[in-house]
Parts: sequence; C-alpha cells; structure tokens
Amino acid sequence: MSSLRAKIQDVFNEPACEQNRGKDAKARKKGCSKPLTPGAAAGGCAFDGAKIVLQPITDVAHLIHAPLACEGNSWDNRGAASSGPTLWRTSFTTDLSELDVVMGQGERKLFKAIREIKEAYGPPAIFVYPTCVTALIGDDIEAVCKRAAEKFGLPVVPVNAPGFVGSKNLGNKLAGEALLEHVIGAVEPGDAGPYDINILGEFNLSGEFWLVKPLLDRLGIRVRACIPGDARYFDIACAHRARAAMMVCSTALINLARKMEQRWDIPFFEGSFYGITDTSEALRQISQLLVKKGADPEILGRTEALIAEEEAIAWKKLAAYRPRLEGKRVLLNTGGVKSWSVVHALMEIGIEIVGTSVKKSTVEDKERIKQILKDDNHIFEQMAPRELYAMLSEHKADIMLSGGRTQFIALKAKTPWLDINQERQHPYAGYDGMVELVRQIDLAIHNPIWRQVREPAPWDRQPAVREELPSTKSETATLHVVQEFAGTTADDFGEC
Repeated sequence: MSSLRAKIQDVFNEPACEQNRGKDAKARKKGCSKPLTPGAAAGGCAFDGAKIVLQPITDVAHLIHAPLACEGNSWDNRGAASSGPTLWRTSFTTDLSELDVVMGQGERKLFKAIREIKEAYGPPAIFVYPTCVTALIGDDIEAVCKRAAEKFGLPVVPVNAPGFVGSKNLGNKLAGEALLEHVIGAVEPGDAGPYDINILGEFNLSGEFWLVKPLLDRLGIRVRACIPGDARYFDIACAHRARAAMMVCSTALINLARKMEQRWDIPFFEGSFYGITDTSEALRQISQLLVKKGADPEILGRTEALIAEEEAIAWKKLAAYRPRLEGKRVLLNTGGVKSWSVVHALMEIGIEIVGTSVKKSTVEDKERIKQILKDDNHIFEQMAPRELYAMLSEHKADIMLSGGRTQFIALKAKTPWLDINQERQHPYAGYDGMVELVRQIDLAIHNPIWRQVREPAPWDRQPAVREELPSTKSETATLHVVQEFAGTTADDFGEC
C-alpha cells in the first residue's frame, strides 16, 4: 500500500500540467480531482479509469481480482474497436466470495485464475486489477503477479488502482504508470525506423483512428503504438523506440507522455484529429517532430501536398451542407479535448456555438476555447439538467451534442441530439470523419420527426366545430330505424 501511495503522490505532482505547476506545494499534493464520497457508487472510480485506459489493448486478458459485482460491465466499457483479437471483450474475474475473504483464499484463487487463463487462452500477457475489496483485505497483488510470471513464462501485470484511492482520471494515470513500470521497454523491436511514432490517449472509438492511420501510411509514417486504441501487447512493449509522439487526450495520459520523453527522448505535442484544420495541423507537427529527430526533411513537402489534396476533397463534400447548416446553433455538453477540438471543427463550416462545457478540460483546453470563441460567456464548467432543459426548451440551440446521459433532456425539450461521446456509432476523426459529423448533424436537425413532435397532441388541440343535423331529420331517421326492426327477435338475424 505504501508503494501505491507513493505512485499517487507522484501522479499528483505532474510537472507537464500547467494547472498543477501554478499551485503551491500543499495544494499540489491534493491533486486536481474531487475526492470520492465514501459509500458512493463505483462509477467513475480509479478502478474504472484504469480499466478504461487498458481494456482496449485487444490481445491481453484482463483479470479482475474481486467479487463478481466489481466486474459488472463484462462485455465492453467503451465503444473502442479492434481490427483483430477479441480476447479483451471476454470477462475474467476471480469471483471472490465472503468465505474466500474470511479464510484468506484471495491470493491462492488469483494464482489459480492466472494459470487457467494461460492454459485456456494463451494470451501474450495478463493484466490483473485489484478493487476496493481485495486492496482492503491486503492481498499482495504484485507478489502474486511476479510469482505467476516466473511460473508460467508470460508477463502478468499488476494494475494497482483500487476504486477507493480516487477518481476515474487518477485511475487513467495509474494505468499509464503500470504500462511504464511493467510493459513499455520490455521488448526490443528489430525494425525500429526514423518514421515511427506513438499516438497516446487515442481510444479508436467507433474505429475512428482507422480514418487517420491511412493518412500516416501514405506519408510513410508508422504508428509504433496507439495507446490504447486497437493496441497489441507487443506494440506497446516496443513503444520506447518511437521517434515522436502525439498526445490526443492529455487529461488521461500526460504523465505517460512526459516520462517517455524523459526516459527515451521521445518528444510529444498535444493535438486533435477533429476538424479539417486541426487534422492538417496535427500531420504537420508530426512531420516536423520527426525531422527534428533525424528524418529526411522531404517529408515536410509530401505532408503539405497530402494536406492540400485531402482538404480540397473534404471542403468540396462539405459545400453541400453549408447552406443547410450555416447559422445553426449548437450546444456542446462534453469535456476534455472535445470541448475545443469539436468547437473549432464546427465553426469551420459556419455553425454557431452557443455554449460548450469545460468539465474535465485542462487549463490548456480552456485557453484554446477562449482563443476560438473570443467570448467567455459561452463557456460553462457544468450546467445542471434544469438549466440545460430551460436553454433547449426556449429554442436557444438548434441541436445539442453530448453524451448519452443527457440525451433525454434534449428529447424532453423536443430538440435534436447527437451523441459524440464514447458510445457514438459513427467515427468523426480526420477529414472523412469531419464530413460524417456534419452529415449526422444535418440529418438530426432536418429530421421531419421534430416538426411532428412539436405539434400539439390530438387531445390538446381545440375540438373542431361540427354541424348538427336538423332535429326533424334526426328524429325522422331514428323513427325509421325503430319501425324497421320492430317485432324482430334474435332468431331473425341468424347465427353470428
């Protein structure tokens, strides 16, 4: 536990974080995340954050050492996609019972589970996650993993991030520490080259990194490791031989990028693949870093030629949507890197941003938003559901872009909504991804269903005034029917 405490303090004291550098020594020790409330639900805890970062490593077995309830989301925890192995989607847990805890059988059960996974699946590595229960009862996860690695001849990586130690963001960083300590540098590649890069903090949600990788391939740039999206254990183990790195989400893995720069001299920058301008700028910065590390300067010219070609194609496709979307108002309720990258992307085609959330955004993210919007009034830290509903129901926005948790606020306000968080069904990265994002916004805003749902319900409409038949005609018709059936019985109608 003392080693875990030391890791947490080291993660909190992050020199690469502008926000952290501005604090005094006492405030720095507390970190940036809000403390968890004892007894609160596990969602958003450190264990959840660590699993989010590491589970997309597709060929690894992820073993949760805990009671069954801790592995509640067994199939998937994000919309990350794999181009091959599916082992990462299989749930493994030691399923500790109360009797195991009382009798001290946790470590023995963990060792047995590692052996069974090795014999049944033969993965290149096994990642072991303790949770609150196993950390509190004192199971020595690191010792068991070390012994199992020696016994079975494969890497067994302890990911020491039990839920009670902090927030999801802290778990992200502790996962990065586990990779640094046990995985990165474990294998020496035999094919290291001057055009190798790492992409950090990219999760390949809905397979959107597959829209970017072909661009790098055309430039002759090889992605040595994409951490964690569609990653393989061997790729990450060789990541220390890359020449440069791009950080997509600094909130999650800034510590990993900084320490890789310190240990292996891998320079990095933070960029975005959302939007045409940002995608082009990211490609330029990657090429410039590679040239600084010894690559042939001719790659700079090839990069500009590729950018000119792809931008022309993308703008031509977007021209069809501009008349339909120019001036439309968007409310962006997300955070992190999307709080500025998506804003910039949408403004490129004339969409107005009426508000963007900066929850989970770094100081650098917030500064970028201020430079893009030129107005602090459109930036909010967190908006309560009641305020969101009021804003949408008063038609201050034509569409809301957010995660699934706030979709029902938009639907209640009868406002179009589009998912841009991890559960999204469409990839939005790169040039083609930007076209797809605009296409989905256009489909959502101009869907005819919104005109129908905004109309009053039939029971709320004023009843139409109908003409009454003259009383004499009505009485005559009724008398005729009575006379026609007078004296008949049920038998006269036959069987029904």
